[in-house]
Amino acid sequence: MTAPDVAPESAWFKSSYSNDTGGACVEVADLTAQVGIRDSKDKSGPALVVPAAAWSSFVGLVRSGDADFGVVGA
Repeated sequence: MTAPDVAPESAWFKSSYSNDTGGACVEVADLTAQVGIRDSKDKSGPALVVPAAAWSSFVGLVRSGDADFGVVGA
């Protein structure tokens, strides 16, 4: 599914922690019971849609430092 199919442009927002230096940023759209997720550099590209509860759990794990992304040597 593409981002325009998920939500109108006005629904997408980027984290306040993101900047404009071209880093790896995502944007989300609050779809009430679901959350749309897209690459901020490819606004018309693919998007994921996940249940709002799953997104909330993911964000909670990241904020707590308990998320293990399996990154080696970082």
